[in-house]
Amino acid sequence: MSSVIATTAIRGRFLDIQNTVAQAREIHDQVRYVEDGLLITEQGKIKWFGAWEEGKELLSSDIQIQHYKDQLIVPGFIDTHIHFPQTEMIGAYGEQLLEWLNTYTFPTEIQFNNKNYADKIAQFFIHELLKNGTTTALVFCTVHPTSVDALFEAAEQHQMRIIAGKVLMDRHAPDELCDTPESAYTDSKTLIEKWHGKGRNLYAITPRFAPTSTPEQLQKAQQLKAEYPNVYIHTHLSENKNEIAWVKDLFPNQKGYLDVYHHYGLTGSKSIFAHCVHLNEDEWDCMHATNSAIAFCPTSNLFLGSGLFPLNKTWEKQVKVGLGTDIGAGTSFNQLQTINEAYKVQQLQGNKLSAFESLYHATLGGAKALDLDHQLGNFNVGKEADFVVLDLAATALQELRQQRAKSIEDALFALMTMGDDRNIHATYIYGQPAYVKDVKIS
Repeated sequence: MSSVIATTAIRGRFLDIQNTVAQAREIHDQVRYVEDGLLITEQGKIKWFGAWEEGKELLSSDIQIQHYKDQLIVPGFIDTHIHFPQTEMIGAYGEQLLEWLNTYTFPTEIQFNNKNYADKIAQFFIHELLKNGTTTALVFCTVHPTSVDALFEAAEQHQMRIIAGKVLMDRHAPDELCDTPESAYTDSKTLIEKWHGKGRNLYAITPRFAPTSTPEQLQKAQQLKAEYPNVYIHTHLSENKNEIAWVKDLFPNQKGYLDVYHHYGLTGSKSIFAHCVHLNEDEWDCMHATNSAIAFCPTSNLFLGSGLFPLNKTWEKQVKVGLGTDIGAGTSFNQLQTINEAYKVQQLQGNKLSAFESLYHATLGGAKALDLDHQLGNFNVGKEADFVVLDLAATALQELRQQRAKSIEDALFALMTMGDDRNIHATYIYGQPAYVKDVKIS
């Protein structure tokens, strides 16, 4: 594990959202843009933040100042739903959800019973996150405990905050990917004891989705959550209409898809449900009442033809939401590209997604969805110092467009529309660089 540098000082242009909000229209008032700012970190936390002229006297003469004069510094991007075992099958052709799982996903995931293989993909995966400015992620592993160990071990090397867990799946999948209710419980319990709260690692109880878990296994998930109330729940919900119909057949006594999870005590403030494209009114009300969260995954929803997520409904119903790349149905690790597609999903529904709302969902709003907004998501003093240095003009076309930017909001929107991993100049984890473009970091 990397050692934490005692004190770091970063100078440059900073942009963040100061506080969580109840409505999108309130975000603009919470935008904080410091044209010439200073961020001081100590032991991985933000010690001071403000204007350079106000803060420079706080620095001792021996502190080296990293000055990003031409870049823009924002809080680290937060990915609220992604599958690390699907990294190498991104861009698999031609299917919708259920067929896609059987044709591509399950055969790929079988390989993760091999620890060496899992280690190789985990290292690649973590590097891709950092290369794309993602500093925190909620991650699906596979049914194999080795996959969980591999991911947390790779993240630990950077002191990166990762939430992850072993998949629970005891039916409707290949035998090599099925556990049992009892093994799911015992393996998860062992992994929770091993990893949850160790460093910055956090654990998520992870039923793949209701159709691949028997009622007996969901009861075991409920038991785990009762025994470890501080761990997360991470699963899928209402992604695809055929999936919803299948759940209705499998669980006829429940009044809907979400009610399956709710019945087994799997909703709550640390429960994150990916997709939620087709929720009914009762389900929206249940999401609100239980303080559960949604991961909005636009590139995946478009790629699999799942539907258009009604983002405005989250504000109407007061339901927490963050952005998810959902690799490998999602088509990019990059949150700028994810925002680009989120904007289009909203346009197709007659709604507008502003640059500042997009930034909110990718940073502080994502932290709120993960129940971590007291620790992550902006530059407030005391928070963990995870942030991204962005090059606004990484290409000739971007440079031309940025010359026409009339405001920081316009510049940010252009970046989010045209940006990708080339715009990530540096990614800082816990106050120190974990990725710098074109520089090898040991």
